Amino acid sequence: MSSSTSGSSGLQMSTSSTVLSLAEKQKYIEDYDFPYCDESSKYEKVAKIGQGTFGEVFKAREKKSNKKFVAMKKVLMDNEKEGFPITALREIRILQLLKHENVVNLIEICRTKATANNRYRSTFYLVFDFCEHDLAGLLSNINVKFSLGEIKKVMQQLLNGLYYIHSNKILHRDMKAANVLITKNGVLKLADFGLARAFSITKNGQANRYTNRVVTLWYRPPELLLGDRNYGPPVDMWGAGCIMAEMWTRSPIMQGATEQQQLIFISQLCGSFTPDVWPGVESLELYQKMELPMGHKRKVRDRLRPYVKDSHGVDLLDKLLILDPKERTDADSALNHDFFWTDPMPCDLSKMLSQHTQSMFEYLTPPRRACQMRQYQQQMVNTMQPRPQDNSYQDRVY
Repeated sequence: MSSSTSGSSGLQMSTSSTVLSLAEKQKYIEDYDFPYCDESSKYEKVAKIGQGTFGEVFKAREKKSNKKFVAMKKVLMDNEKEGFPITALREIRILQLLKHENVVNLIEICRTKATANNRYRSTFYLVFDFCEHDLAGLLSNINVKFSLGEIKKVMQQLLNGLYYIHSNKILHRDMKAANVLITKNGVLKLADFGLARAFSITKNGQANRYTNRVVTLWYRPPELLLGDRNYGPPVDMWGAGCIMAEMWTRSPIMQGATEQQQLIFISQLCGSFTPDVWPGVESLELYQKMELPMGHKRKVRDRLRPYVKDSHGVDLLDKLLILDPKERTDADSALNHDFFWTDPMPCDLSKMLSQHTQSMFEYLTPPRRACQMRQYQQQMVNTMQPRPQDNSYQDRVY
């Protein structure tokens, strides 16, 4: 009895002796060397190049080489009581899996040193290869002119990226011009996988239940706006179609201020949502709850032909902006479309981009954005707009 008692008290003593005081714990955290997570102080921030619900993105220089630039995306930790955000973990895991020329490259994750100044809470950064431009920034600059061959090259690379991620069972779920990066050498990279997720074909016919609160409103496909939760790669292909049209219109083609208005704009361009053109649409959760305009004919070709002079381009756009996701073209079929295999062939972007030495990002074009913000609130502009004279900047289709 006494020996067991003394044994247990010895155990208590040895356990209590390892309990650290608060000061010791803080010193331990401060001195701890994380072997696989460098300190962010190895980089020097040069400029802020992005801001959104995801946090901030900075252009930074690697101090050691001084010539190597990176992009640092800050991981938002404000809502975390303890631990690391699950959304950021998912993004990191997906980016580690994806290695392709047309997908942004994650170099490493780094952290600030935990000290008394930041209450012993590190800030984490995702560090990427630096890209000089995003597509929204380039399109908002009237001096940047894309030839037809260059537009084909942009879309070919974008579709290559989508084909690769979809083949690896990943959905991007936030396709928009601001998330398409382009290096000064003309290499396109799909970026911002903060909303991305793996997808699977359900076994025993059970429907998936993914969230439909994804994709920026102007690029959001009709199935998500109508409440679909069992979706797949076609949600990204709709965004690709919106981006492709934007290569000529130079501004998002459907700028709804609300989900209801976005559905109206889609039906006015792509036709009314009816079971004839989209079998099963009536069973989607919000089909009866939204005010859906009836009697609209499909006008994609007629509306976009004044902008897109190339007949193959209009045809591919028509296939990307099909209402029924089952009928919408996939990345593989799109890459085999005549648009990419007729003259002029897709051509290198580096020569055109070499004329623009300043980085162009959506975030760095405030006057352009402020002007757009006023326009979002307006009703549809008269669709009988004068045609653009030379593929120059035209505000929007609607």
